[in-house]
Amino acid sequence: MQNEVLIRLGVFAGLFAIFAIAETLAPRKQRTQPRRSRWVTNWALTIVNTLTMRVMAFALPLLAVGAAIDANALGWGLFNLTDWPFVIEVILAVLVFDFAIWAQHLITHKVPLLWRLHRVHHADRDIDVTTAIRFHPLEIALSMLLKIGLVYILGPSALAIILFEIVLNGTAMFNHANMRLPLGVDRVVRLVLVTPDMHRVHHSVHRHEHDSNYGFSLSIWDRMFGTYIAQPADGHDAMKIGLVWQDDKPSRLGWSLWLPFRRK
Repeated sequence: MQNEVLIRLGVFAGLFAIFAIAETLAPRKQRTQPRRSRWVTNWALTIVNTLTMRVMAFALPLLAVGAAIDANALGWGLFNLTDWPFVIEVILAVLVFDFAIWAQHLITHKVPLLWRLHRVHHADRDIDVTTAIRFHPLEIALSMLLKIGLVYILGPSALAIILFEIVLNGTAMFNHANMRLPLGVDRVVRLVLVTPDMHRVHHSVHRHEHDSNYGFSLSIWDRMFGTYIAQPADGHDAMKIGLVWQDDKPSRLGWSLWLPFRRK
């Protein structure tokens, strides 16, 4: 769609700046590593992921938004076989895709091969707004393939996909941000959205805690399927973030890219 990239980039940059400022002014948890080294690596991973998507665009000319346009032209997918109001289709598309991302996230923790990829995200020893963009390129590629397949099954509009991507990226940055929300606000917001305190539990070194709170946007899925943990056992101030066996190496780009292929 026209100006799609500029719109998404503008929203992303604006929200990133807001959350980065918020966690600087009112941090929730003290850092264990310098911000500079972590941020350089996390941003470098994002650049590698962007290049990976560019390569995929050559092999698969239709990524998620393009697939939505193609599915509409071909009349493929549930929504192209119905005559529901556009607003209803957008809401349903966002709900279905958000649940799919939740399920994908859960699976990456349960399947050893996928966990090897996903633990690049969990290896970050601190959690802040840049953790939301710290993923291995192979995981990003697999996630895109899932989205493309779901697009052809569901048949959402390109606008619905763009809105979902904006919501997903925005809420992921929000709930990874190391910012302090008033407890009363947190209790209300987490009834619908995943809050920073709720998602921080998921980044605990304790296995039973990082196997919980899989949501990136909506908190309802974890409540519905019994994977919700309200607070970390050690408390937010004392809890340890990351993987049990790691050291400071996750702040290195080469180490992070090679992590899925290590024996541990």
